[in-house]
Amino acid sequence: MSQKLTVAALQLAFGNNIDENILNVSDLVREAATKGAKVVLPPELFEGEYFCRVEDEGLFATARPVEEHPAVLAMQKLANELDIWIPTSFFEADGPHHYNSLAMIGPDGKVAGVYRKSHIPDGPGYEEKFYFRPGNTGFKTWHAGGTNIGVGVCWDQWYPEAARAMMLMGAEILFYPTAIGTEPHDPDLDTSRLWRRAMIGHAVSNVVPVVAANRIGNEHGQIFYGHSFICDERGDILAEFGREETGVLIATLDVAQAKRHRAAFGFFRDRRPELYGRLIQDI
Repeated sequence: MSQKLTVAALQLAFGNNIDENILNVSDLVREAATKGAKVVLPPELFEGEYFCRVEDEGLFATARPVEEHPAVLAMQKLANELDIWIPTSFFEADGPHHYNSLAMIGPDGKVAGVYRKSHIPDGPGYEEKFYFRPGNTGFKTWHAGGTNIGVGVCWDQWYPEAARAMMLMGAEILFYPTAIGTEPHDPDLDTSRLWRRAMIGHAVSNVVPVVAANRIGNEHGQIFYGHSFICDERGDILAEFGREETGVLIATLDVAQAKRHRAAFGFFRDRRPELYGRLIQDI
């Protein structure tokens, strides 16, 4: 029996006008829905420019609770109108705490749950530890579009443990909203190839399709390199962008086929959890 799901990844540039950013994302979400997508993934923190390139205490004022955030509210309305799922990244305020969060918005327009980014980077151009606490939700999966999906946010996508954890929780497709580009400390380092290989590795070692959405554009000299893609459970690319395209990537994923392939490979059958204790110990 075939079980298929059409998914989309959005790629675009962002400025500092949140209303314009939401409008631009909304236009692409509508385009994706007209092409049959039931789960549409915008990039990470699409509310504005990637502010974590600097440490500015004034930017904490832009965070909002999930029930008040303009990006979340706009995507709730759109998801309900279009009868789709929209994993929505946003800067969350929770009392005195701040998180890099994702609201899983369903076709009823409600927030099915919030995931808070688990792995928080800290380095030149990506100084997220100044703004975000490490997530306290644990990894999450949701039943969406007739299948189970897991979502990691940007830096999470480099960790095989995160992908495997979501798989053990029942994920059948992995989604990764992202904001990544040039490295200010090393202009010759192009991580776009590494970035894709890491996630394609998750696809292969877990026998699971992967959807990744990145931003593009020049933000104060920091160049976001796009390369959004969708791959199948073999790691074969089904749809992809380069560094500059704005638009919608669409692919129809055969979840039932992936499930059969996953069983046949035996990666989960042959796991030896009793040998993996070292993985949960500090270095």
